[in-house]
Amino acid sequence: MSDHNIEGVADAGAFLARLTRLDRALPVRLRSGKGRTALWARLPWGVLVTRDVAGAGPGDATVAAAELLAILASGGSDLPTRRDAAWRWPLPPAGIAVVESVAAAELSRLADAAAGTLREVTEGGLSGRSVGQRAVRDALLDHVALVVTPSGGDPVEIPQRLVQAISRMGFLGPEAGERPSTRVCVAGRWVGLSAPYGVAWLQPVQELTVMPVGVHPKG
Repeated sequence: MSDHNIEGVADAGAFLARLTRLDRALPVRLRSGKGRTALWARLPWGVLVTRDVAGAGPGDATVAAAELLAILASGGSDLPTRRDAAWRWPLPPAGIAVVESVAAAELSRLADAAAGTLREVTEGGLSGRSVGQRAVRDALLDHVALVVTPSGGDPVEIPQRLVQAISRMGFLGPEAGERPSTRVCVAGRWVGLSAPYGVAWLQPVQELTVMPVGVHPKG
C-alpha cells in the first residue's frame, strides 16, 4: 500500500472535515506537483472546490474523503483504497485570469442573506403558499449574487452556488480580524472565487461533460 505523503495535515484535515459534514460519501481527488498537493472535491450543489497543502502527495489519486480524514486524524501514513473511477468531472484549465477582488465581509453577507431567506421561506411559505425547501434552495443557488465587470471585458456573473461554496467550506477564514479579499477568476468558461483558504470553481451548465469511468481528466 502506498503512502498519502501529505505534510500539511492540519490544512488537509480542515478541508476534509468541512467536506464530510456536507456528505460523508464524497470522493476527494489528490493531484501532486512541486512538493504540493491539491485536494479537489465536488460539492453536492455542483461546485468544484480545492485547497493546496504541503506534501509530495501520491501523484494523482482519488479516495474516499471520510477514509482519508480518518487516517490523517489517527496520524497514519497510508493512502486509503484508491477509487479513481469515482471521479467523473473535468477540472478548470490552467490559464487563470483575475478580473476583480471582493471583500470577504461582502461575500459573508451574501451567504448569510441567502441562508436567512431559505429559513424564512421554508418556515413561512412564499406569499402564503407552502414551498418545498429543495425548490427554494435550488432557486437561491441559481440566483446571481454578484456581477463584476472588468475594464474592457464582459460582465462576470457570480451565482450563489459559488458564494455558498467558499462560505460553507470555510475558505474565507475566521470572521475575527481583518480578512484578505477574495479574487474573482476566470479560466476559459469557468468562473471561480479564490479565497484565502481555498478556491471554488463553477462551469456553466451547457459546458458540463461526463468523463468515461476510470479515466481522469488532465485539464
